[in-house]
Amino acid sequence: MKINFPAFLKYLFFFILGIFFVWLSVKNINYENWEQIKDAVANGRKWVIIPVIFMLLLAHYSRAMRWKLLMEPLGYQPSNFNAFAAVMIGYLVNAAVPRLGEVFKCTLLARYEKAKVDKLIGTILIERAVDVVFLVFVFLLAIFLQGNIFGQFLKNLLTKFFHDKTGNLSQTKLLIGTGISLIIILLFYFILKKFGHIDVVAKVKLFIKNIMHGLSSIRYLQHKGLFLFHSVLIWSMYLLASTAGLFAIKETQHLGILGGISALAIGTVGIILTPNGIGAYPLLIAQLMGLYGLNPDTTGNASGWLMWSAQTFIIIVGGLICFILISRVNKVNKNQVETS
Repeated sequence: MKINFPAFLKYLFFFILGIFFVWLSVKNINYENWEQIKDAVANGRKWVIIPVIFMLLLAHYSRAMRWKLLMEPLGYQPSNFNAFAAVMIGYLVNAAVPRLGEVFKCTLLARYEKAKVDKLIGTILIERAVDVVFLVFVFLLAIFLQGNIFGQFLKNLLTKFFHDKTGNLSQTKLLIGTGISLIIILLFYFILKKFGHIDVVAKVKLFIKNIMHGLSSIRYLQHKGLFLFHSVLIWSMYLLASTAGLFAIKETQHLGILGGISALAIGTVGIILTPNGIGAYPLLIAQLMGLYGLNPDTTGNASGWLMWSAQTFIIIVGGLICFILISRVNKVNKNQVETS
């Protein structure tokens, strides 16, 4: 069995990054802090996990239904179960190997629904573009409603990446980053244009063409209103789940839905940074709680790890159940069709 070293190195990088964030979130916690964290979790409202599970499962199911709407213009009409199972299994794979879950869920659905993987990947790109729009909206909403808290957090975060040691904006970093990006784009375009006759390059061009075909499907959506409804529902459930997570711990219950908006914005960044947000999500939530005047090492970590654990539990359990059922359900459906 050959090892895909680029994929392995990519996984290793994100895994190490996640472990690094875990270390950052716990390095300052002493024995007394651990006892306070355990007390905060033990005295929390454990029943809140039930509505949180319902909210997140509803969001995942709504995402599957939104995905189906994007497939309609391509001529694909997968079953609700197959679409939902593919989404959940994709999340499960993403928790292990970043970004692989998106391709895997397309491959899995194509296997049972006789669809083309590259066209399905085009629909995923549309989904991600729409999610970016909603994430930006959540960020703007957080800044508008809680500018004194969220704005300071964002300022501190950006300072670490785009400013020099003196605290001033580093034009060198900006120029280097912009230059590298432009060079990569121009080099990629040159290779496709100049060496299009080579088999490998031709396959890449065909792959891109099929992806663009998938992207164009949004223009032909038959139910644009329903697509918007599912998009709003998905992010509304995320927001309510984040707010419920804060309500679960007595020390953070007073933050309410405004705190939930900030937690959703910051937590989503953590999920993007590392596989399923391991390390990064709890760390960012803990730092956010510090801006609210709470102890980031105790209350912040208790809140961050509790919210992350609930989301991860749903993905692991739900993904494994769907992975076990999808082949069996499709086998039963196939037998029923053949005998009818």
